[in-house]
Amino acid sequence: MGEFELIHRHFTRPVRRAALGVGDDCALLSPAPGMQLAISSDMLLEGRHFLPGTDPERLGHKALAVNLSDLAACGARPLAFTLALALPQAHEAWLAAFARGLFALADAHGCELIGGDTTRGPLNICITVFGELPRGDALLRSGARAGDDLWVSGAPGQARLALGALRGEWPLPSAVLAAVRARLERPTPRVALGLELRGLATSAIDVSDGLLGDLVHVLNASQVGATIAADKTSHLIAANTCQQSPDAVFELKTLALSEAQRQRCVLAGGDDYELVFTTPPARLDAVHAAGARSRTRVTRIGRIDAAPGLRLVDGGGQPLQGDFASFDHFA
Repeated sequence: MGEFELIHRHFTRPVRRAALGVGDDCALLSPAPGMQLAISSDMLLEGRHFLPGTDPERLGHKALAVNLSDLAACGARPLAFTLALALPQAHEAWLAAFARGLFALADAHGCELIGGDTTRGPLNICITVFGELPRGDALLRSGARAGDDLWVSGAPGQARLALGALRGEWPLPSAVLAAVRARLERPTPRVALGLELRGLATSAIDVSDGLLGDLVHVLNASQVGATIAADKTSHLIAANTCQQSPDAVFELKTLALSEAQRQRCVLAGGDDYELVFTTPPARLDAVHAAGARSRTRVTRIGRIDAAPGLRLVDGGGQPLQGDFASFDHFA
């Protein structure tokens, strides 16, 4: 199977929203008047971003999900994406499964493939995604203000819990591993929540490298600090978001992990693709309503401070110490 047959067979589809898609030198997008394009790129490299032998259908899903998560953090509606794919071999079954996972998520969000590139090489997936939103409505990292509430969506820590089990750091019952491994390999981009947060949140970011590490980007951009209540975070890892198995949800609540291990998963674990965002306290009810409409769990975990720095406190307000360094490719 040659390069162009590969593209035609697995990645060429009629466009519905773009003016021109796969097959020409450039794709064409026509945003509506008064709208802006939101654009983001992410690369997934085998052995760095995903384990060798990862199910290709799940990998197709995740490759797009991590990009849709960036649109969610900006409050943008998905529009289209490009795919650059390096493959060691052009295996028909692998490509069919990868494309199936990729397009299932793309279709769920009305996001169409409009171009890209393929080459032979170590397995590497690079997607550039395009979204749209009304001019001036983008959620940014720079809008957090002292006094704002600090929130997180979903169940951060479950992806790190799965990775630790796969690395042999701790044992997990089979039902729990299956549930949290799905969170690692098939993350849910919080696009619906991101749309609901437009005009409601003052800042937002998605959690890709670790909750605390990614939050620091917001604090630096907004020139503020934050205080996080550790007792409101450690339980998040057992949040009821593993719909695959009710038994797994129950077992998550009784895991034989220390409090420090749970906190490390939640606060420093990456690959969650949840949203961390800030809102004025007066909008508390509106945030809960936004979570309900988007069918997304939202939890208030702290506040934004005028004083710079990030502070972690226990239930009594006393400072906690710990190593919660986020993932860094070059550290």
